[in-house]
Amino acid sequence: MQINKISNGVTEQNFTTSYKSTWCPGCGNFGIMIALKKALSELGLKPENVLIFYGIGCSGNGVNFIKTYAWHSLHGRALPSAVGAKLANKDLTIIVMAGDGDGYGEGMGHFIHAVRGNVDITYITHNNKLYSLTTGQASPTTDKGTKTKSTPEGLIEVAANPMALALSAGGSFVSRGFSGNVGHLTGLLKQAINHKGFSLVDVFQPCVTFNHINTFKFYFDRLYNLDDNKEYNRSDINVALREAMVWGDKIPYGIFYTDNRPSYGDSLPQLAGMALVKRKMVVRNIDKLVKAFA
Repeated sequence: MQINKISNGVTEQNFTTSYKSTWCPGCGNFGIMIALKKALSELGLKPENVLIFYGIGCSGNGVNFIKTYAWHSLHGRALPSAVGAKLANKDLTIIVMAGDGDGYGEGMGHFIHAVRGNVDITYITHNNKLYSLTTGQASPTTDKGTKTKSTPEGLIEVAANPMALALSAGGSFVSRGFSGNVGHLTGLLKQAINHKGFSLVDVFQPCVTFNHINTFKFYFDRLYNLDDNKEYNRSDINVALREAMVWGDKIPYGIFYTDNRPSYGDSLPQLAGMALVKRKMVVRNIDKLVKAFA
């Protein structure tokens, strides 16, 4: 799906702060930050109408570098905070930035349930396949057999598969990006943000300091773009699951699956009309409700 540029005078500079980045030179996080600023500006979104929740890890440092409203959450808890904000103020564009350790480790339970509920938020995971801020321990997406500081003899667990997990949980927008292809990632983020429901954008984000296996070259040599296949059916869950299981000499990225089932908020009649935070406060007698739980 092609999304036309509707910048409304908003530029990437509107989303740029005065803070200098603390990421390592060459870090894959830079590509994600550039793509997100481009996506937000090209969609014509204003910083004051965007709220980004950050987890703990290198991705969480983005709270200083992207100029929007922001919330720095506890480890693995960015998603439930974002869900609460979206239910309170549905007029905000809600984005969550998390690492693979943060999002698929401590936050795995929240991830699955947010997918199930189809809450209208965009979940961008910085997947470098390690806990890099703590200097390179194995994360849930680290491949089996990988030697790290925490697995010196090689990891014994199999890697978590975010694509397959999201699809099996009922994801309505399941996608994978690559920080080495900013142009494609920008378009992917625009579609994810415009999607009415939970949008997963799992981004391969090479860690140049601690991960010397899953490098930029590793991905450039293996990635093939599902979006380039005109015959690929994004609405076929079986095809999407088959692609989600591909890993090795070839690795797919792009949009795996999308559908238009109602979002969590659209399924609640209480949220119809004006956003909750804009409604007049009404004091009600809740004695009957309290007694029901006595």
